[in-house]
Amino acid sequence: MTITLEQFNKLATKDDLKKVRNEMVTKVEHNDVMNAIDAVVHKLDIIEHAFVSNQAAHNRFEQRITRIEQHLNLKQTSL
Repeated sequence: MTITLEQFNKLATKDDLKKVRNEMVTKVEHNDVMNAIDAVVHKLDIIEHAFVSNQAAHNRFEQRITRIEQHLNLKQTSL
């Protein structure tokens, strides 16, 4: 099988391959990036959990305040 001059010119040279190899990420670099992403995702999970907990606590306090206002016949204020 023969190739045309155009096809031959598209073949990668050793220099092309060296350039690509130098630009590639190593396994260690890849693992470092993945570990950093895992740490950020873990922190995000903690923040989301805290947000949901705070929101639930806020709702409980709001219900208690509403019951107290009703018990004391206070006018409820709305913001």
